[in-house]
Amino acid sequence: MLRPLSMIVLCGLLAVLCGDRSTQAGEYNEVLSVGDKAPTWEKLPATDGKSYASSDFEDKSALVVVFTCASCPTAVDYEARIDALSRKYGGEQGTAAVVAICVNRVPEDQLPALTERAKAKGFHFKYLYDESQESAKSFGAIFTPQFFVLNKERKVVYMGAMDDSTEPESVKRSYVEEAIAAIQAGKAPETTETIARGCRVRYARERRKN
Repeated sequence: MLRPLSMIVLCGLLAVLCGDRSTQAGEYNEVLSVGDKAPTWEKLPATDGKSYASSDFEDKSALVVVFTCASCPTAVDYEARIDALSRKYGGEQGTAAVVAICVNRVPEDQLPALTERAKAKGFHFKYLYDESQESAKSFGAIFTPQFFVLNKERKVVYMGAMDDSTEPESVKRSYVEEAIAAIQAGKAPETTETIARGCRVRYARERRKN
């Protein structure tokens, strides 16, 4: 029979081997937890003809990163709300930057098509394309759209859905705006994580190595 000390050591070893999800990731995110330092990305091409890295927005007190696309009906439905958010908080004098990233590789989600769409719609937010898909993987994004709100230290303060209803007329709470307001007030938002709604990110299948 194992002594109490031996049992404690054994339990600790099992926790390390099996992984303690409560300390490794969020409730709905297998990669990040609220409070984690957010991943960064190097220069990615955007629909305005320029390229942007995460460091290009360091002057903003808040950074909203949304993984989205043009091939998902839900993501398309949210485009107007994302643009309104950027209009409200973004711009040269704004306190928050809104950055959309698409990683899908289907034709309608690649940079040429996104560029035409952004021009036709007159988007105010930065719309980036990441063919490598590494940015979405590093954030643990699995849906389009999926939102991450980062504070000045670029730690995650909120992640999940933009609001509480896919239908705009039924929205009662905007979790993303609540998170931005909390950052501006030097507080933590009341809601820090929700389940994102939309289509699955179209990750490329990785071939098994022999």
